[in-house]
Amino acid sequence: MLANSLGSSRKLSTAPFVPISRSHNRAMDQHEPIGRFLTLADTAEVLNVSMSQAYALVRSGELPAIKIGASGRWRVERDVLESYIDAMYEENRRRALWQQANLPDVAEIFGERRP
Repeated sequence: MLANSLGSSRKLSTAPFVPISRSHNRAMDQHEPIGRFLTLADTAEVLNVSMSQAYALVRSGELPAIKIGASGRWRVERDVLESYIDAMYEENRRRALWQQANLPDVAEIFGERRP
């Protein structure tokens, strides 16, 4: 069950998202939550975005997902979502480093030389 900022709570259609530590031994982990796939509603909740934003990520291919069942409902694998989040952190880290490297020194802007 998740509580929102207004104090009300709602039950997820799948088990709550539990990040998997990359340092543990998966063979010894017998307590992994049941439910390999998340609905788009649950994915949107984990990412704290709207359903339409989660759907756009899936439709664009940025967030890999599969259609399951006769109705073709989208499902996102928990490990894929975790990898997507990790990739976004890495992309932001690299972007910040790139921006830092591209900032000119104030002395360079005014043509002054540093000793």
